[in-house]
Amino acid sequence: MLKKLESFVTQIKKNKMWKLTKQYLKDVWALLWSKTEIDEKVIATVKDVKKRYKLTMQELEDVAKAIKEVGNQLGDIDDAVKGKGRKGRKK
Repeated sequence: MLKKLESFVTQIKKNKMWKLTKQYLKDVWALLWSKTEIDEKVIATVKDVKKRYKLTMQELEDVAKAIKEVGNQLGDIDDAVKGKGRKGRKK
């Protein structure tokens, strides 16, 4: 009977020790992550990349419009060489 009681107490101590160890590891893990700024840096970098992507796309749209306008005006060069007047609003 005494051996069973001792083994029972030993199991309780081991179980309690395991819970304490587990909680300690969780606390250390939380402490480590709270001390780092990795998450904040990643979030800031993602925001910056999205902003740059948006600005780049707007700039590419502007370049595409400008190229289209240049293409429209190329046809006017051969008309000018032939001696035709300018198209557009009359003055």
